Amino acid sequence: MNKFLIAAIAGTLATTSLFVSAGATAATATESGKAKATAKTTAKRPAPARRLIKRSPKAEAAAAAKVDPIPEGAVKWSCKDGNSFYMKGDMKRDTIVTVNWAKKDYRLPRQDTTTGADRFHDSASGMDLVVIPSKAMLFSDKDSSRLADECMTAEMAAGGAAPTQSNALIKPAQ
Repeated sequence: MNKFLIAAIAGTLATTSLFVSAGATAATATESGKAKATAKTTAKRPAPARRLIKRSPKAEAAAAAKVDPIPEGAVKWSCKDGNSFYMKGDMKRDTIVTVNWAKKDYRLPRQDTTTGADRFHDSASGMDLVVIPSKAMLFSDKDSSRLADECMTAEMAAGGAAPTQSNALIKPAQ
């Protein structure tokens, strides 16, 4: 082990003395009036041109698969603060609706309520959609936040009621 330690120290000293002597030679050359030659050797090389990295077809397909397309036949719900989501399914009769939020689809099963509001909740994803006659709200159970508030379809914004199950049960006054 002592021999190894001595060899390592000797190697370090040898490389250090090479760097010191090379620096001294360069300093001597500069002082002797050969500044142009030194400038040429120390000039920076231009940065290499950047290559465009081409993705493989599999990588492009994987990137495209992460974004769910808006379901065909989905209805847009515009919300306060410029948010919106798309919903596919008939809230009056379907037990599961599909909500497209932040470019991802969530399948939300219907939950029973005592208030008359329509509630669709998926505990696995944490998404919770509550629809009352005047608006809809989208919640996240994962971080206990309200993702979207005061959401309405175009018909609701024009003065109609939400397409909820409870509104379908109410008979119009004659």
